[in-house]
Amino acid sequence: MMVACNNQEQTIKFSVENTLNAKRSFETITLTKKQLGTSDLATIAIRNMKSNEWEVSQAVDNDGDGVFDELLFQPALGPHDKVVFEVIPKAESNAEEKINYCYSRFVPERTDDYAWENDRVAFRMFGPTAQQMKEDNIQGGTLTSGVDLWLKRVDYPIINKWYKKTTEGTGSYHEDTGEGVDNFHVGVSRGVGGVAIKKDSLYYVSKNFTKWKTITTGPIRTSFTLEYEDWNAGDVLIKETKTISLDYGNNLSKFETDLKGSDVVSVGLTLHEKDGSVTHDSENGWVSYWQPHGDSELGTAIVASQDQFIDAEEYITDERDLSHAYANLNVENNKLVYYAGFGWKKSDQFKSQKEWEAYLNDFVLKMRTPIKVTRI
Repeated sequence: MMVACNNQEQTIKFSVENTLNAKRSFETITLTKKQLGTSDLATIAIRNMKSNEWEVSQAVDNDGDGVFDELLFQPALGPHDKVVFEVIPKAESNAEEKINYCYSRFVPERTDDYAWENDRVAFRMFGPTAQQMKEDNIQGGTLTSGVDLWLKRVDYPIINKWYKKTTEGTGSYHEDTGEGVDNFHVGVSRGVGGVAIKKDSLYYVSKNFTKWKTITTGPIRTSFTLEYEDWNAGDVLIKETKTISLDYGNNLSKFETDLKGSDVVSVGLTLHEKDGSVTHDSENGWVSYWQPHGDSELGTAIVASQDQFIDAEEYITDERDLSHAYANLNVENNKLVYYAGFGWKKSDQFKSQKEWEAYLNDFVLKMRTPIKVTRI
């Protein structure tokens, strides 16, 4: 039930302000029960009082206790725009439900991947069955804690469709039939955003994840948790759990890691054939690799806050899958937060390395200048 400010007839209103001289969209606003004055976030809708349109929103239960903790939405704002929104009981609105563009799931039918996607990009990581198969020399096994990419070029979900056709033998996600393709090699590399810990010029990494839990899927965000067995970096024991999320309209996944055992972590981008261009911007906190890829080109990147970004470095070797561009990041109070993702030229999202790096700079600017939310 809505809790009114003065009486039962008064609704909750709040303003959203863009302080930048630029349009803003696909940035997720997080609202709480306290902000909105309601005990059940699933029963409310948000109306834009300027356009009189209903916003797409998503209620999220982060801790799995059966009670929604946050309400997400993505307002479109003009330069220096300030818009007032009204909170209405959903039963009194005509807000439409949207499909789960932001989707993730555990995939037991393909050993035990965990895959996630939105309208622009898709990723996957690998579980304990794939690891055991590799260690037992069984074909189809994968031993890596690197982040794999699925290069999609459609805005609708493809994870279930691609796995279905591959496991049933009616097609293969290794062939591009118009929706995209899995032709990114991760191997034992860090892929795009896997972590390593450097000790005396050697990089140590974990094995595959051991446990998983889906937190949410929806029109705005998908998020999930991966747990790892404790692992050794030289003579140091590392404890690691990741919460990964991906929001609608974004090319970068957010990695929030609980990590004990090291104050510094190296987050890697695999360099594959070492025929691309590594660039970095320490002031803006990103490392990027733009490379030829099949019949197209591919940009990958890691982004972190000023507090966590230390520097960037390249590690080049003749050993397969071990050449990387690394972002060296601070671990603060056992917490590590960074973003990692990609832009595929063939998807028509980015036409060049220049456009990809402009996207990274714009992402950082908006991350450092959050949209202001004020209760009225």
